[in-house]
Amino acid sequence: MGEKRYAFVSVRILLEDGWLHDGYIVWENGTIVEVGKMDHFKENEHSIIIRVPDDSMIVPGFIDVHIHGASGADAMDGTKEALRTMAQALPKEGTTSFLATTMTASSEAIERALMNVAKDEAMEGEAELLGVHLEGPFIAPNRVGAQHPHYVQAPDAERFARWQELANGLIRLVTFAPEQKGGMVFLRTLREHGVTASLGHSDADAEAALQAIEQGVTHCTHLFNGMRSLHHREPNALGAVLLDERVRCELIVDGLHVHPHIVKLAYRLKGKDGIVLITDAMRAKGLGDGMYDLGGQEVKVVGNQATLFDGTLAGSVLKMNEAIRNMCLFTGCSLEEAIRMATINPAKQIGVDDRKGSIAVGKDADLVVINDQCDVWMTICRGHIAYQKEGGID
Repeated sequence: MGEKRYAFVSVRILLEDGWLHDGYIVWENGTIVEVGKMDHFKENEHSIIIRVPDDSMIVPGFIDVHIHGASGADAMDGTKEALRTMAQALPKEGTTSFLATTMTASSEAIERALMNVAKDEAMEGEAELLGVHLEGPFIAPNRVGAQHPHYVQAPDAERFARWQELANGLIRLVTFAPEQKGGMVFLRTLREHGVTASLGHSDADAEAALQAIEQGVTHCTHLFNGMRSLHHREPNALGAVLLDERVRCELIVDGLHVHPHIVKLAYRLKGKDGIVLITDAMRAKGLGDGMYDLGGQEVKVVGNQATLFDGTLAGSVLKMNEAIRNMCLFTGCSLEEAIRMATINPAKQIGVDDRKGSIAVGKDADLVVINDQCDVWMTICRGHIAYQKEGGID
């Protein structure tokens, strides 16, 4: 789109504080420069007007802070092509930025993936790679889920510091088990590096979880999955993070990882500001049924379910717009609230809310055109059309 001015006009727009009806957005050079009511819109002869269907709306671009892969590619492939494939595929579901999420693997494989992200160069018309979510290997051996048990390590502050250097400072979010030996020292190191600390794949009880929260844990990886269950005499880490407003919790809302009634329970406890919608998607997303690799383990995908040979859930094939739609369906929350969980909440968690997560002057022109069912008609990534549904918009 070059340096021209572009505008959406006469459309409903979701701002951080609510809906703007009959509004307009103007952007140039990848940045939003005007937002307002149509009464104040002044058409510029150099502006290109994009008209959208009457039943559509403009919302902020979705941010996926927990995604392993899509369209046959995985962050652990450690190749430029894998990151490009992911960045090109995600706008189809309205995702405009993401964290490449690693797996529990050998140090060599993790380092290869980190260095690959460090040298990645953003391309126009693609979702922006914001950095890395390091999921493992610093997790509990008995809460590995679909992570490879052979490569689990105790939290190692020195190793993390070395990996952050290899990643050129791009590790933004780390999942770890704080109750493991060295967990609190590790947590302090994350804080010193300005990295968001996430409790996940953890066997912590409530006391250990609360201690970690007091020391700086502010995030929980895929709530309910990879952790002890809730018990009326033993609340465990799950009870601690559900009740503590200092922690935002990821949710995989595909109807498989967490039962719809439990999703509703989480919503009642955490509210619109306490949940971060994620996909936790693996390379099979967008490809259909078959056998795939995830972190060196074979995964079978049938329909919308991905499992290891023993039936353990192994990531998902969920799309972000589907997660938003399901959140509304399962909980009765508004579309506005569900979108918040996929935009400004994750942006705040990884410290990019100064330029991502909401529609406002000065922020990146990451915009999605959707209808009331959250079908994606068009996705704009940093001012450039990254996806347009065939026959959807003139």
